[in-house]
Amino acid sequence: MTEHYDDLETRAPEAREGALMARLPGLIEHAKRNAPGWAELLAGVDPRAVTSRKALASLPVLRKPDLKALQDARPPFGGLATLEPGRMGRLFMSPGPIFEPEPVRENPWRAARAMWAAGMRPGHIVQNCFGYHLTPGAWMVDSAARAIGCAVIPAGIGQTEQQIDLIRRFAPDAYVGTPSFLRIIVEKARETGADISNLKRALVGAEALPPSLRAWFHEQGVATVLQWYGTAELGQIAYESEAMDGMILDEDLILEIVRPGTGEPVTDGEVGEVVVTNFSAEYPMIRMGTGDLSAVMQGSSPCGRTNVRIRGWMGRADQTTKVRGMFVHPGQVAEIAKRHPEIGRARLVITGAMANDAMVLRCESTGAPEGLAARVVETIREVTKLRGDVEFVPPGSLPNDGKAIEDARRYD
Repeated sequence: MTEHYDDLETRAPEAREGALMARLPGLIEHAKRNAPGWAELLAGVDPRAVTSRKALASLPVLRKPDLKALQDARPPFGGLATLEPGRMGRLFMSPGPIFEPEPVRENPWRAARAMWAAGMRPGHIVQNCFGYHLTPGAWMVDSAARAIGCAVIPAGIGQTEQQIDLIRRFAPDAYVGTPSFLRIIVEKARETGADISNLKRALVGAEALPPSLRAWFHEQGVATVLQWYGTAELGQIAYESEAMDGMILDEDLILEIVRPGTGEPVTDGEVGEVVVTNFSAEYPMIRMGTGDLSAVMQGSSPCGRTNVRIRGWMGRADQTTKVRGMFVHPGQVAEIAKRHPEIGRARLVITGAMANDAMVLRCESTGAPEGLAARVVETIREVTKLRGDVEFVPPGSLPNDGKAIEDARRYD
């Protein structure tokens, strides 16, 4: 077995860049010809002229709010897919709601590179603890693991004692899921005296992994804990290798870091919004703005992979944030307040240390009637799919700064 997934990971950077730029005109031509939404967004663009980063940077950035609006106007995929829904493999609904298709092909989300870099090999068993319900995260892992030749335990989220029993009985080689849920599993195993020492490696995502938490996992016997980074629209974007020196870009993407709120690329090393172009024939994404902040690192990884590295997740370029692996949007806060006329302005405050998030909706109200708090708590769960508390404050108490979501978590 080789250390690298394939030879693409170690090719000369100049060769990679040339190959990606050579593919751009065909991607844009294909998108315009076969997806009416792209034909409208790129009207007037000559695909033959888009052969450089400078030319690519002249195209509009598509961000999640734009994507949601397109999908609302032209369901289900905003006219951006090149195939009808019935010709896709799976159809997903992520919070927002935003809808995504899974193409019918091996490793459709390209997550196999991250799993290989984390040491997963043919014949290994993977305990997949991403959620299998409606959102694509678990399926990204599932398809990638099976492409490598691993068996998959479709464990999903929750039922900690059952998860531990699965680990004891199947002796999986790796955990894949959020770092916060892995911590819950490890703590529960310690509390009950269960032996899960066979679990030596983990690939975690959907949340930040603070250095202190990674070190804690190492102390508990999970020797390898690496991160991967992706989105439901783009699939895998970047991943860590055992060098743990930045996150390495996937081979089938073009990365730009742009000044937040614009489409203007920043200089290498400057923090900005991650914008990605993929080459999916079925669901092409051209300059998709993730809303995530990061920065390009100089040089190549010590592991021998030569692709661009980024510093990992460094926060959000907008107010949309992740709580326990799920996106929460400002529009969801407005929807909660809209359902309860007794509420004036509202602000969702996210607190706690990473992997131990707490969510409180602070609501301006002249006097909350009996039972309103319980109803609002239920609405928070219904709209965001997350648990949260509510706190009522006098009218005019919340800052007049336009924020619907305040991320007050600690990152160490």
